[in-house]
Amino acid sequence: MAARTLSGLMVAAALVFAIVMPAVASAQAPAPAPTSDGTSVDQCIAYLLMIVALVLTYVIHPLDASSPYKLF
Repeated sequence: MAARTLSGLMVAAALVFAIVMPAVASAQAPAPAPTSDGTSVDQCIAYLLMIVALVLTYVIHPLDASSPYKLF
């Protein structure tokens, strides 16, 4: 009988803590707004350089292919 009373008391205490503790806990501040950290700028520059390289490749390659000289 004592074990049953003790377990009931523990369950009641757990319920009280489960209800009261979240209300007592302080709310966290919202996260700050994201800012540009430079990696997105670096990625943009890298993409632009890749596009320039691709365009130059397709502009220069036909000139090499139609050349009378055997370059490759």
